[in-house]
Amino acid sequence: MNTLDAPGAPGIAPTWCSSDKDLVGTAIGPARLWYTLGHGIVNEVYHPRVDIPQVRDLGFIVADDAGFWVEVKRLPACEMHLPAPGVPLPIIIHRHTRFTLTLRICPDPERDVLLIALTLDGDPALRPYVLLAPHLGGTGHGNHAWADRQRGRRTLWAQQGPFGLALNAVDPHLNDALSATSAGYVGRSDLWQDFARNGRMTWRHAHAGPGNVALSAALPRQASLALALSTSREAAATLAVAALAQSFDVLFAQQTHAWQQWHAARDKRASSPRLPATLTAQLRTSAMVLKCHRDKTFTGAMVASLSVPWGNTGDERGGYHLVWPRDLVESATALLALGGDDEARNVLRYLIATQNGDGHWLQNQWLGGKPYWQGLQLDETAFPVLLVAALAERDALAGIPVTAMVRRALRFLVCHGPASPQDRWEEDAGINTFTLAVCIAALVAGAAFLPAADATLALQVADYWNARIEDWTLAFGTRLARQQRVAAYYVREAPADGGDPPSALDRALPIRNRAGNPALPADEQVALDFLQLVRLGLRTASDPRVRDTVTLADALLRSETPRGPVWHRYTDDGYGEHADGTAFDGVGIGRGWPLLAGERGHYALSAGDDAETYLHAMLRMASDSGMLPEQVWDTTPLPDRGLFPGRPSGSAMPLAWAHGEFVKLAASLTLGRPFDRPSAVWARYHGERPQPTHWIWTRASAPRTLAAGRHLQLLFDNPVTLHLGHDGWQDVHEIASHAAALDLHAVTLSPQELRAIRRIDFTWREHTGQWVGEDHAIEIATADDASAG
Repeated sequence: MNTLDAPGAPGIAPTWCSSDKDLVGTAIGPARLWYTLGHGIVNEVYHPRVDIPQVRDLGFIVADDAGFWVEVKRLPACEMHLPAPGVPLPIIIHRHTRFTLTLRICPDPERDVLLIALTLDGDPALRPYVLLAPHLGGTGHGNHAWADRQRGRRTLWAQQGPFGLALNAVDPHLNDALSATSAGYVGRSDLWQDFARNGRMTWRHAHAGPGNVALSAALPRQASLALALSTSREAAATLAVAALAQSFDVLFAQQTHAWQQWHAARDKRASSPRLPATLTAQLRTSAMVLKCHRDKTFTGAMVASLSVPWGNTGDERGGYHLVWPRDLVESATALLALGGDDEARNVLRYLIATQNGDGHWLQNQWLGGKPYWQGLQLDETAFPVLLVAALAERDALAGIPVTAMVRRALRFLVCHGPASPQDRWEEDAGINTFTLAVCIAALVAGAAFLPAADATLALQVADYWNARIEDWTLAFGTRLARQQRVAAYYVREAPADGGDPPSALDRALPIRNRAGNPALPADEQVALDFLQLVRLGLRTASDPRVRDTVTLADALLRSETPRGPVWHRYTDDGYGEHADGTAFDGVGIGRGWPLLAGERGHYALSAGDDAETYLHAMLRMASDSGMLPEQVWDTTPLPDRGLFPGRPSGSAMPLAWAHGEFVKLAASLTLGRPFDRPSAVWARYHGERPQPTHWIWTRASAPRTLAAGRHLQLLFDNPVTLHLGHDGWQDVHEIASHAAALDLHAVTLSPQELRAIRRIDFTWREHTGQWVGEDHAIEIATADDASAG
């Protein structure tokens, strides 16, 4: 008989599992449950949304009750077999000299239940035991666990707040299969501690909690287990028992067929007969990973990763269980490349629903739209517009009304660009080539969905920003240029005020995740972000400045591993493990990112080089089961920490964005050009720097000089009265702004009005009559100097 309460409250400090996942999965069907596998056992299980992990892990011990016992996840590498590539229904085989433990895993498509069929072969003296660690509500704190009976059946269950869990089991004759059961506190009175101290299961506790709790039970050598999640422990037990009253084999076959049908309906754009079988198999794996990151309540929402980076070091879920508009659109475009038009449309509908009134999207958010981090990244306002354009190019919008969304987004970009408060890596404010390229592409591609006047203004701003890219972000004559024998190169990030180079690029740019913050000058920092200029059609791959920056980036950011080349995000990045392999803890050393190998592959394609080699490199850097990590270790092996060059580090795995990049590179190979390059952008620029007719001034982007022969357009949020003079406030007069496109207000000065003027001086009164309290000046060049800034 179980004693009432387990000792050792509240247990040791809870953590999540390692991010080293073997697989992620969900059912083809309405069931709202997602599961992950690591080291041959079930890791985090999510319910009822893809952003709420409810279970840390569910594993097994095999023992003979005479002192021999083995926790199977600690055995050498297990075998995992799938019915077919991209079908997340694993058969896991753990082998030991005394036994073979086989686990088959399948979700119930109708119920929020994960089913496990267990068979133990070998020494008849052995029997299996199950260990379950609830983390209900997304935390290991404050959980309650019971080893009890429900309607006459032995049941392991847990509860915290509105979430309940139950584990039931039956033998082949559908008899109750849980025998000895217990609840305990992790690290104090759980089953692992019982075996470690006593060599067998001796403790029987009926309840543990609140705290970091665990559940356990003895099993027969053949059993089916059902892990159910619901709104209460009783409701979960009902689901578990109902799920066990069906044939596991039939369910497994049905889900296998359902997944194969899903793939067959989407093997359209990315697949190609010329791809080797290994890459085609990985393509299906990546498609499966993307689908498994989609939510089933907030249709169209996707999280960044079904893992917790360095999760075995703490209880925080971290930012990867959030929706990031950039990651979401990168993944949606990959689904579109697979022929998943319906999925991509649902992403767009979700984005329409979560756009803020002023036009921008949050840096990240929970699935329901609640903000998490409060940063602002302009590329995340531009990417949804590119998704609209991508769907429209393929006649796949299906009548979704997009004009209002696009108009608000482009107005926000015009008012707040080109500098972004954060780049795509959440690090620094400034003018970043990746962000700028995405914003320019959105202005051009989005113009097609706007009324004529709005479209004209959007294109004028796009042309102006495009023409100024080199003025703002190109460094030349520097130490790096001389060292690598290049003429000029694009920097990682230019100062937010867009000052005159080269002096502006001498300023220190913080590196916030590196111990001591090296704060190198901007012209000492490079990244692969500039490749987006080529990918989106703003510059050609043969542009000398692009080629020079490729040379520099390859020299400074590329690492060679046994699995292939990989690139760091930027100079002296600190987001990664420390030198000794310990987990990132706010600072560290950045490692290689496989998705950047995909971005480099897109450049190779545009340059006419062999891009398929980059797909192979990404494949080799994936886990044995095809999970692509955020980062791989790319220095001296550390076997004691499981870190080997070219193999996954402790960062997020799988990363949905990385799988999306793999899919899009495969699709781009088929097309012979970047799949996600908007046709409108290529048609307008063909990779060449434009000569804009209008230079644009906003409070966010104030040029200090104006090239001769250009219109100067000053844009304001509200009506203003411009107080205008020239050459030291001579001939002061006032001009009232006029209503302009995108609900802005403008004062436009023509080249004729500016003839014979060397500098204009101005300030303004708001529509309320209050002076703004700022004086501005713009020098006018005597010749058309494209480098004026």
